[in-house]
Amino acid sequence: MSAREPLILIADDEERMRRLVGDYLRREGCSIVEAADGREAISRFASRPGIDLAIIDVMMPNLDGWVALRELKARSSIPVLMLTAKSEEEDELFGFGLGADEYIRKPVSPRVLVARVKALLRRSLPTSSESDAELLHNLRATGIAIDTAGCRVTVDGAESALSPKEFDILLLLASNPGVVYSRDRILDSVWGLGYAGDPRTVDTHMKNLRMKLGGAGRAIETVRGFGYRLSRAEGE
Repeated sequence: MSAREPLILIADDEERMRRLVGDYLRREGCSIVEAADGREAISRFASRPGIDLAIIDVMMPNLDGWVALRELKARSSIPVLMLTAKSEEEDELFGFGLGADEYIRKPVSPRVLVARVKALLRRSLPTSSESDAELLHNLRATGIAIDTAGCRVTVDGAESALSPKEFDILLLLASNPGVVYSRDRILDSVWGLGYAGDPRTVDTHMKNLRMKLGGAGRAIETVRGFGYRLSRAEGE
């Protein structure tokens, strides 16, 4: 993502949310500092030099996200991305007035979150194509190529018309070939925390994804009783 590992502060009182967001950003080459409330967020920022960006939940105990945002912006010019379950325009305008650089509403789409973080970091840090190059290497033996910027997938040079969810599932599996992802983890990662639908929707999307990838779809393996994985390229 950059010439050095960006250091991201994640402040949210939900441990599960911090873990999910942190896992995705670590796979993008980021280092993570966690805080469970607004007071701890300010303390961590003060004691850990070099934080490049902060992700702050609005509703937190021991100083809410608005107070944490105001304090961080008073001390530095780092980008701050706010997470909120509220949808009122007035709340967003209030946050922007305090200096917020971006908003994402819950339930969080990890793909959207990573894209917004990358965009914010590009404004202040030098960029690199290392992560995309690594992703292409993971897929080379399958004939599948993912264009992350254009959200396009090709198989042996021919474009495959994937739905947004199918694209996200493939991107998730390709980011860690050989790693088994359970249905619950795929739901959290692709549909977002708080999804209350049928977990079997993962199986339906996986079936359609394999069909659209043709013969290359065999690279997506079912691990009975556990979940799904993308097979590793030969020689890895």
